[in-house]
Amino acid sequence: MSTLTPTEGGSDLSANGSVAAWTERYTGAVMDTFGPPQRVLVRGEGAHVWDADGKRYLDLLAGIAVNALGHAHPTLTAAISAQLGTLGHVSNFFGTPAQIALAETLLRIAEAPEGSRVFLTNSGTEAVEAAFKMTRRVASSSGVGTRTRVLALEGGFHGRSMGALALTAKAAYREPFEPLPGGVEHLPFGDLTALEAAFSPQAIAERGEVAALVVEPVQGEAGVRPLPPGYLVAARRLTTTHGALLVLDEVQTGMGRCGTWFAYQQPEIGGGMVPDVVMVAKGLGGGFPVGAVIAYGAAARLLGRGQHGSTFGGNPVAATAALATIGVIERDALLTNVREIGAQLRQKIETNGSPLVKEVRGRGLLLAIVLNEPVAPRVAAAALEAGFIVNAVAPDAIRLAPPLILTADQAAEAARFFATLSEDFA
Repeated sequence: MSTLTPTEGGSDLSANGSVAAWTERYTGAVMDTFGPPQRVLVRGEGAHVWDADGKRYLDLLAGIAVNALGHAHPTLTAAISAQLGTLGHVSNFFGTPAQIALAETLLRIAEAPEGSRVFLTNSGTEAVEAAFKMTRRVASSSGVGTRTRVLALEGGFHGRSMGALALTAKAAYREPFEPLPGGVEHLPFGDLTALEAAFSPQAIAERGEVAALVVEPVQGEAGVRPLPPGYLVAARRLTTTHGALLVLDEVQTGMGRCGTWFAYQQPEIGGGMVPDVVMVAKGLGGGFPVGAVIAYGAAARLLGRGQHGSTFGGNPVAATAALATIGVIERDALLTNVREIGAQLRQKIETNGSPLVKEVRGRGLLLAIVLNEPVAPRVAAAALEAGFIVNAVAPDAIRLAPPLILTADQAAEAARFFATLSEDFA
């Protein structure tokens, strides 16, 4: 039996071309939804990646909080290869040990109560869609019909599908695709008075009962903004009192990114409260596409047989990737590493004396360097030229979401770059 090389199969996948050559091919073949690539990357190892010209970069973004274990982690790659060589895909008419073990593991690290269940997806957006469908199953207090009011926060980002866009507040994302699914109301970020007003007798009389409140414990796309202390505790009290769901989007903040398995588990964020639904993805598979909805207690009964599904969700390769990622995080004490290295990185940047740096905010290894001037795109471009991958998440904020394996030396290297920022950028 002959073996085709990539070129013989009709697609030249060799890494011999330059960044410029690959970029030209990209613009001629890939739909222009992201614009031209900043670089064309060909390989990675640990916290570093290399482009097609051979230049090395310290990856301080990790695929936007995805590559939790960095690049080409031997445990992860070995687990994926072994599983794919054994059983790659089955339909959901059948279960697999990896699927079942992953669901059990997620319930364990979420400290979910008895009766909780997991739905596995391919992405964070799919997890959000499943959770959005769950909100449509919340019965009215009279037992007649269901509720359609869903509360979300200004600045929130929940994905690009139609349901996820309905929850997302940013007009530039929403307006080209309206009308979106109805019933979503966007409240000012962190405003308890506005939250209480949304549950007031007048609001309920005018617009109906609330089905759910959907929030990110730390808003990533809005510039890494943690919810103020006490907000989630108040949200839990209001949703419980009114029979609504408290739904947490931890797609970016979960899987150890903030120093605990989930951001809400930190006392200063969640205050010990327990949500009804949590969505997770990004870092869950360490770079392999996988997501999940964790439904706590009675919320697990909101989607019944035939009411939702996924062809690839929970496939054994994705589930194995997630199990391997969780296993390495536990084995190598990476939650501790996230807290310690995140604190060091934050402290070094804040005290580096750059006149352009105002503050650093966030949790663990999800941080934003807030600038005194709206020059974040220029700073990100300068960082790339200097060999650092970062993200201009807002005009005045640079997002850092490096691999959870980041070392103290690598954190210090990054901090030294930000120490070079001068008023010339203003």
